[in-house]
Amino acid sequence: MNQNHFDVAVVGLGALGASTLWQLSKSGEKILGIDQFSPPHSMGSSHGETRITRLAVGEGLDFVPIVTRSHEIWKEIEGITGNKIMNTTGGLLFDSGGKSWSKHGSEGFFQRTVQFAQKSNIPHEVFDTGELKKRFSEFNLEKTGTVYFEPSAGFLYPELAISTQLQLAEQNNAVIKTHTKVYGLRPISGGGVSIETNQGIFEAGRVVVSAGPWIKDFLPDFAKTKFKICRQILHWIPIEANHFQKSQTPVFMWGFGEGAEDFIYGFPSLDGKSIKVASESFVERNHPDTVSREVSEQEQVDFLKTKIDGRLNHIEKKVLVSKVCLYTVTNDSYFIIDEMPDFPEVLIASACSGHGFKHSAGLGEAISNTMFGKELRIDLEAFKWKIPIE
Repeated sequence: MNQNHFDVAVVGLGALGASTLWQLSKSGEKILGIDQFSPPHSMGSSHGETRITRLAVGEGLDFVPIVTRSHEIWKEIEGITGNKIMNTTGGLLFDSGGKSWSKHGSEGFFQRTVQFAQKSNIPHEVFDTGELKKRFSEFNLEKTGTVYFEPSAGFLYPELAISTQLQLAEQNNAVIKTHTKVYGLRPISGGGVSIETNQGIFEAGRVVVSAGPWIKDFLPDFAKTKFKICRQILHWIPIEANHFQKSQTPVFMWGFGEGAEDFIYGFPSLDGKSIKVASESFVERNHPDTVSREVSEQEQVDFLKTKIDGRLNHIEKKVLVSKVCLYTVTNDSYFIIDEMPDFPEVLIASACSGHGFKHSAGLGEAISNTMFGKELRIDLEAFKWKIPIE
């Protein structure tokens, strides 16, 4: 029996890869997970202590069933392990007023969020700045602003979510190879995939590539242009005592201008001393291996001046620490969950564009069901290649 042959292999064990590996491992088949680092790690898109989750996903109605299923799976995992992966704090979405703004390719993001909440019967409230000040003094929204509040929103612990699912997969006899760099995928005569790595060659009947910002390393040239890699910076800012507390303050998102980068998002405090706040950048970078992981003092100063100044109360205007993560962005901010062109044994799975983590649990289950021809609980048709593939 070939010890290096598997039924399904997953390349990349971040948010989506870890979820897919665990779901695949339930089958009893031979399952392999490969990562060039040792997940959870800080080199990709699945780190930084917290990730927002919300049910009324303004990016599109296609996402709502996925995140809804993901919430069910997070709770299932918590019941199995006792690990607290999801923290329901409620979520605030702010619109400063003025012209409609877009986010993740979705024009009129605030209005769409409200519409999707209504259409999907997601409990929510919409109120004005005066009501916001009564409830949450931490935010200094303009008088022209409007607030959407979703009680079921909150945040996930990404590193814990990944490590827990990997542990569950190993308990189901999945094999995990860390510090294993995949150099290439080659078709095997008669079917299957040869996986060439720095640790030797593995074989699998099918392969799921969930390599995050390294996804383009596995694509033919004509498909690489469908993705771009963008460097993001997360900042931790000190707070005054008794504010931004986890038990009292929701996660928040704030669109304050027409530009794609006129936006911030943040979280209640985990340590009682600081909050994590970030913006978004859509400047394309060449490759994840060459992205600078250092954050300059000037970048911190610019963030405070252009994004934070006048918007948040009860903070100190300085940055304690900053970290870099990466977005893998498609033109319409939708995911690609589809077979590799001309190589159907390989499934590309890129939950990307900066809003993938909240969907990863549901997507992992759906991908696993796809691999074994099972009925899907959520529809993945919207995430196929949308343009002609040469």
